[in-house]
Amino acid sequence: MTSAIQFDPEAIRELARILRETDLTEIELVEKDSRIRVARQHPPVAAVAATLPAAVAAAAPLAAAAPVAEPAALDAKHPGLVTSPMVGVAYLSPEPGAPAFIQLGAQVTQGQTLLLIEAMKTFNQIRAPRAGTVTRILVENGTPVEFGEPLVLVE
Repeated sequence: MTSAIQFDPEAIRELARILRETDLTEIELVEKDSRIRVARQHPPVAAVAATLPAAVAAAAPLAAAAPVAEPAALDAKHPGLVTSPMVGVAYLSPEPGAPAFIQLGAQVTQGQTLLLIEAMKTFNQIRAPRAGTVTRILVENGTPVEFGEPLVLVE
């Protein structure tokens, strides 16, 4: 004897709307013997993933963190503006207690690692788009960042 699963298409649409609005990847509702699960995948991120020791996942903020500049008056089209390619947590050094990848005023080369963003237990290297001088560091170590948020300015 087969029984068809009863579901409310409007309820599923509402769950999908909640997923979009909250940026969640999955919602599951369970009621008695019924279960509805709505899930989505984020588009792949074009960043280089670097797996680091688990100790970095619990990294404490650096005691001598680099000064953070205010994001006021940033030109979003500046070729040296580095923005976050994902939502995650920014780390300015490879592990707790280690020197930061960059300092204010540092000379960097194109492709040099500026910082890491941890997303879904993966550490992604954020690299310099061009050679130049780090004129602004716009995030603090261990702070959450959003997609598109300005991180560093290289001039």
